[in-house]
Amino acid sequence: MNLNKIYALGLRHLYLIMNSFPRVLDLIYWPTVQIFLWGFISKFFTLNSEYYSNTVGIILTAAILYDFLFRASISFNMMFLEEIWSRNFTNLFIAPLKIREIITALTLTAILRTLIGLVPAVIIAIPLFGVSVLNLGIPLVFLLIALYLFGITLGLLVTAGLLRYGPSFENIAWASLFFLAPLGCIYYPIEILPPFLQTIAKGLPLVHIFEEMRSILMNNSISYINILKSISISVVYFVFGVIVFYISYFGAKKRGTLINMGE
Repeated sequence: MNLNKIYALGLRHLYLIMNSFPRVLDLIYWPTVQIFLWGFISKFFTLNSEYYSNTVGIILTAAILYDFLFRASISFNMMFLEEIWSRNFTNLFIAPLKIREIITALTLTAILRTLIGLVPAVIIAIPLFGVSVLNLGIPLVFLLIALYLFGITLGLLVTAGLLRYGPSFENIAWASLFFLAPLGCIYYPIEILPPFLQTIAKGLPLVHIFEEMRSILMNNSISYINILKSISISVVYFVFGVIVFYISYFGAKKRGTLINMGE
């Protein structure tokens, strides 16, 4: 056993971590977010044990909607990552395709990837738990639109990070959704958050989407104003994501780093 080789290899990985912000963020991110997320959930059920009359139905419906968001974002990211892993990333951008055509194609294709992953879970939940996401009725369509737009937005931002920082940023592709989960109020109402976090959370479409979901399932009450607000916020974020993607792309093109992306 050569200790020098062990030391050299360990030092190499240490340099990779310390010189890469995405890798450092990935190490810190997971335990911190898990503490926040489950901490808020535990606090909510401790203080409000009688809040839900249909706990399983509401929690599973929230989980399905959240998984839809997660799948939409990851599906978009995975298609770019697969281009990198297959060393075809450069070919994608030198092909006679416009950026908006690439974004559109990936956005539409991500729908299929999302449904392939989600539909079995929706079907299984019906016989096993007696829970159907279809109980949300017509508002479900609008809630899914808002979730999908926001999921694609996160995919665009992560892909923009890949263009800016390179393949080392791919860890953020798996972490982006969990970062927003505590603020999204997926499993608990916004009142559980501290006041200063409530202000931040209201700027996310997730809060309005999941608050509306709980309102429908618990009170049989539909607020189309709230639904419209969630879609509007998602559209704003989507436009922002497209702009950031364009900036990152032209920046990478100017620096000449696109050609090295798949190496």
